[in-house]
Amino acid sequence: MTTEIRRTLLHIQDTHIEGGKAVSTPTKLVAAMAIIKNPWFGRGWIENLRPEIRETGPIVGKLLTDMILGVTGNALEGYGKASVVGMGGEIEHAQALTHTLHFGNQFRDAVNAKSYLAFTNTRGAAGCSLMIPLMDKDDGGRRSHYQTIHLTVPDAPAEDEIIMALGASIGGHPHHRIGDRYEDLREMGRDVDNPAGV
Repeated sequence: MTTEIRRTLLHIQDTHIEGGKAVSTPTKLVAAMAIIKNPWFGRGWIENLRPEIRETGPIVGKLLTDMILGVTGNALEGYGKASVVGMGGEIEHAQALTHTLHFGNQFRDAVNAKSYLAFTNTRGAAGCSLMIPLMDKDDGGRRSHYQTIHLTVPDAPAEDEIIMALGASIGGHPHHRIGDRYEDLREMGRDVDNPAGV
């Protein structure tokens, strides 16, 4: 089996004004996407997905990581991942390719990140929403970097495809003023060293 990539897409957005107020340093959101053939499509129930995971994860992970870093360089602050499987596939197919360390660690290691990659995995038809949640690559409690990149690809995913995506930010969301999780934890008398609050 070989990894079949139909198309790659690179999305860049800069925000200059938010809420009617100028953003002193425009923030940048970047998404890199690959539309690939679902390696399990049409094969019925497959108990062990790992051979395809091990083959496809590193290839697509490195490709998308290189696309992101070509824009952000070492200025990257926030990151995340997402996938959408076409209607002929299982949600597990999307999860298999994005939740493996063979995919995610290509990105995580390249940017020396300390936090996990925020994620979404969904199933849909061509033109459905693809949402990439972002968080600070080093600090999971830093709310200024909780952002979402929301995209659609008009002709993908086809029923036999998966869209795999990585997202990144330079800067947090514009005019951040809701505080961080640590402030809430202190106010609520909880452990500041436990940003999940659990």
